[in-house]
Amino acid sequence: MKLESTKVSLDKSAQEVFNFLTNVENFEQLMPENISKFKLIDADTFLFALSGMPEIVLKKKSMESPHTIVLGAAGGKIDFSLTAKIDSPTKTQSEVQLTFEGDFNTMMAMMIKAPISKFIETLALNIPKEI
Repeated sequence: MKLESTKVSLDKSAQEVFNFLTNVENFEQLMPENISKFKLIDADTFLFALSGMPEIVLKKKSMESPHTIVLGAAGGKIDFSLTAKIDSPTKTQSEVQLTFEGDFNTMMAMMIKAPISKFIETLALNIPKEI
């Protein structure tokens, strides 16, 4: 399953956006209002939970400055990734799009598609507000 957020534009350089997103503590500011828990585990890992959803642990898996950041599931039964792609049309502007990818059975995919789509869309739309 692959889900993509809207591409958002910012009046910030790609490097500024990259620096913000590589600090996993900043993801707390991007979370939806229905967040029930956020905990920084270490410099690369955080745990969060949304109301009515199980806790999810995300860890920085790879980075390619200043264009790509990949977060992935850290443990748990479900393997997935959340990738931020940062484009730079100009030196002072950037565009960010989030992509969620994971292998799920059909039933699980049907159950999580809508909430995950809404989740990554909220994260993406909050990026310009918080940086």
